[in-house]
Amino acid sequence: MSELVGVLKAAGESTRLRLLALLADGDHSVKDLTEILDQSQPRVSRHLKLLADAGLIQRHAEGAWAYYGLAPHGHGAELARWLVARIDHNNPERQRDRDRQAAALAAQQALATAYFAKVAESWDLLKTLHVPEEAVEAALLEALRDRVVDLLVDLGTGTGRMLELLAPVYKRAIGVDSSREMLAVARSRLAAAGLNQAQVRLGDIAALDSAIGLADVVVIHQVLHYFDDPGRMLGQARRLLKSGGEILIVDFAPHALEFLRSEHAHRRLGLSQEQMTGWAEAAGLHVQSMREFPSKNMDGGLTVCLWRLSDRAKTE
Repeated sequence: MSELVGVLKAAGESTRLRLLALLADGDHSVKDLTEILDQSQPRVSRHLKLLADAGLIQRHAEGAWAYYGLAPHGHGAELARWLVARIDHNNPERQRDRDRQAAALAAQQALATAYFAKVAESWDLLKTLHVPEEAVEAALLEALRDRVVDLLVDLGTGTGRMLELLAPVYKRAIGVDSSREMLAVARSRLAAAGLNQAQVRLGDIAALDSAIGLADVVVIHQVLHYFDDPGRMLGQARRLLKSGGEILIVDFAPHALEFLRSEHAHRRLGLSQEQMTGWAEAAGLHVQSMREFPSKNMDGGLTVCLWRLSDRAKTE
């Protein structure tokens, strides 16, 4: 009884209800939440701690930052979602929060777009500095060995390398990216390779256009760490997947290289297996397998992971 009273007390305050509503939309850093609520960092952190201690939300530390989201399981999680479902989204205060939330996301997108425009020409070279590309690319080809799929979609296609690499396995492919500069490089690359069955499109991969069509395979290569809320991005990708299809994700394992956030527009310092499992379940997906590719850099390089996610309906 006392535990339940504690949970109810933690939720029963206007700022904490606003926080629950914001976190229902996806993960946010403390910095984001202070800007959206227009409150001091100590005050927001205190509210977040009370909510976390009550099991309503969960905290995930990443280097000098911390991200928060609604708790995925338990009585606190159920209560948090019950409360959020009853918040009036037309309330002026709630609307202001949502407007500021949209502005914060737009600012982050602008920073990433500016970064990609700056590094477009040297992008593939930049990746070789910290990613064992040959081993990862061989594993991607192995994952799709002996398959020819009708449609492959590459989200955050960048310079189009995945469209070029995986050309033997698809009849048609579409690469989506929000950077015009990256797409210019990709179009040139695909034309030089004679890959007429692959196209690239300008688009927001965080708000995908369903007109793309349903894909047999969705590739998300070194993209999710640019998002504050990779789970939301994964939910978007799931909407494009055919029944029985699969998603291939390449990204970093958790690390502590803060310069990638400050200098290279990364928002998340790697993704853990636990996080990926939770995001996949929320999107109606199943983690079929995961492989790790440790860096050969003995001075503390990055480990790269390859996840294979399948449509949960296929596994049941």
